[in-house]
Amino acid sequence: MPFHPLRWSPQQALQFLKDVPAIESAGVVVRMPASWRMNHPARPQVKATVGGNAPSQLGMDALLDFRMEVTLEGESLSKAEIKRLLAHSDGLTLIRGKWAEVDHERLHRTLEQFEAIERRAAADGLSFGEAMRLLAGAGIAGDKTAAPADIDWSQTVAGPWLAETLATLRHPDWLMRVDPGQYFQGTLRPYQQSGVQWLYLLTQLKLGACLADDMGLGKTIQVLSLLLVIKNEDMARKPCLLVAPASLLANWAAEISRFAPSLKTVVVHPSAAPSEKLNTYSADRCADVDLVITSYGFLTRTPWLETTSWRFVVLDEAQAIKNPGAKQTKSVKRLKAEMRIALTGTPIENRLGDLWSIFDFINPGLLGSSKEFSAFVKRLSDRPHNPYGPLRELVRPYVLRRLKTDKSIIADLPDKTEVKTFCPLSRKQAALYQQAVAELAGHLEDVDGIKRRGIVLAFLMRLKQICNHPSQWLGDGAWNEEDSGKLVRLRDIAEVVAARQEKALIFTQFKETTAPLVAFLGSVFGRPGLVLHGETEVKKRKGLVRQFQEDEDVPFFVLSVKAGGTGLNLTAASHVIHFDRWWNPAVENQATDRAFRIGQTKNVLVHKFVCRGTVEEKIDHMIESKKQLAGDFLSGGADILLTEMKDEELLRLVTLDLGAAMKEVG
Repeated sequence: MPFHPLRWSPQQALQFLKDVPAIESAGVVVRMPASWRMNHPARPQVKATVGGNAPSQLGMDALLDFRMEVTLEGESLSKAEIKRLLAHSDGLTLIRGKWAEVDHERLHRTLEQFEAIERRAAADGLSFGEAMRLLAGAGIAGDKTAAPADIDWSQTVAGPWLAETLATLRHPDWLMRVDPGQYFQGTLRPYQQSGVQWLYLLTQLKLGACLADDMGLGKTIQVLSLLLVIKNEDMARKPCLLVAPASLLANWAAEISRFAPSLKTVVVHPSAAPSEKLNTYSADRCADVDLVITSYGFLTRTPWLETTSWRFVVLDEAQAIKNPGAKQTKSVKRLKAEMRIALTGTPIENRLGDLWSIFDFINPGLLGSSKEFSAFVKRLSDRPHNPYGPLRELVRPYVLRRLKTDKSIIADLPDKTEVKTFCPLSRKQAALYQQAVAELAGHLEDVDGIKRRGIVLAFLMRLKQICNHPSQWLGDGAWNEEDSGKLVRLRDIAEVVAARQEKALIFTQFKETTAPLVAFLGSVFGRPGLVLHGETEVKKRKGLVRQFQEDEDVPFFVLSVKAGGTGLNLTAASHVIHFDRWWNPAVENQATDRAFRIGQTKNVLVHKFVCRGTVEEKIDHMIESKKQLAGDFLSGGADILLTEMKDEELLRLVTLDLGAAMKEVG
């Protein structure tokens, strides 16, 4: 078949290229230059380079150099060539012997955007934080006029100094070794040594850090090692401040005594000193102290802690500041420090609210205001591929997270086996459950909005209580074993644990369940166990942990998830039983990690109780189906998800499958 050349305008030629996929799908073979990748010729790009040279000062406000150019396939274009491009109509144009695509409006708009940034950088400088936002495509925080950069027509890259700095932060094992020396009474594992080096580099750069290692990997000793390194280096010494939940203060004091006894430490909290002594503490009195430790709650009541200028501020269980409006969050963010460190064992990147609030503490401004961050995330969610990649790249240099399940991190930790323990309902439980669902259906007909949400949450709580034991909902104090499928199953497991002379942790989210469980398990083991919940005095908790760890005659420990689910070292246990479910995998994993952590030499068996045919089983199925999304950003728990369901969908979820629920009841 003969070929006939066609004479096209640049606009017609470009339109043809855009139509190539449709033409090929019709069976027509289209041949074009290999350089026209993705069915279009080369596009000119506005390329910005930030951080080519080391800044004169360091920190999030350090000023970096900014350079922009227009390139075509990596080659810089002259001003005359750029002028020709802008003067050309849309379509194709020939530059340097190559056909290039021209979209006058998009190219002009992109050039104007970057020229505005160039003018701003020349006048006021471009901060490290602003440079990082540009690299992620987030724009400059506070600039309400700037639209997001057009990624098809622009590119922002890190210059030599910034690229090397970011690469080093992402590979802490490349860093020069820093050593706490003889003052550290222990041995750091290789990954812990890398963690100290990473923290130290961020200290030198005056940037905030979030150490988010899995629970039990030793975040405490990494921070203590860093404090020892800084103490040995710092001539003009300033004290550091550690803020932690009240339940963990004694644990920190014990770890300091064990690993870093040379650190001069003061615990400013009612659990450690009488009020008369607390009233004598001040910035001047603590000037020669290495570390001041306090709780989130006591911080809000102690003004001098807020006004003191600290070397470091370290937050343990930093998810405690996830609510921006909370009093303790506001107090924490008013603290003055040269460097800020957040510690958390939860994957903060899976919770956008936690992520923003923690970064607003460690590196204020990097993620912009809460409103700017929400707008950025919304833009990302509309991207077809790897939507949250730019956000991960933006926060990645300041977050270090290693997992226990990664054998390259820690090869000598024993195995953890998780099993679902399915429990039937007793007849009494089934009747109460069905009654509750019927009442819920009646209420839903007459309410909406906030009131509806409150009713749904109240009934979900009631169904959880009934699944545990009828007496928990009725409040009759009976707690008969035969009335609860969970107690029957708990006896089965506890008898095996007792026969093997092993120890168990039993977690419940309800304080009122702890005493009946302690009494029941005491009868099974033939020996008393321990209990810890929110009302257990802080000063007694350390003793309870020591007793469980050291006393072979203590076979079990019943804990409420909120009070005992974080920060405690309970490796004497080889069994973990979740009597009821928090419906949040991260919270449950934190609780499990009281036993499955460094120092554990036994395999750990985790039992998660689920009542068949009930909302417990259906939500467990939902949680399992969403595990594949763990790499993305998830927020909220199952309780909140259920309140947003339509009435019909909600009732279908909570309705009892009587056949499944009563399967094993005679």
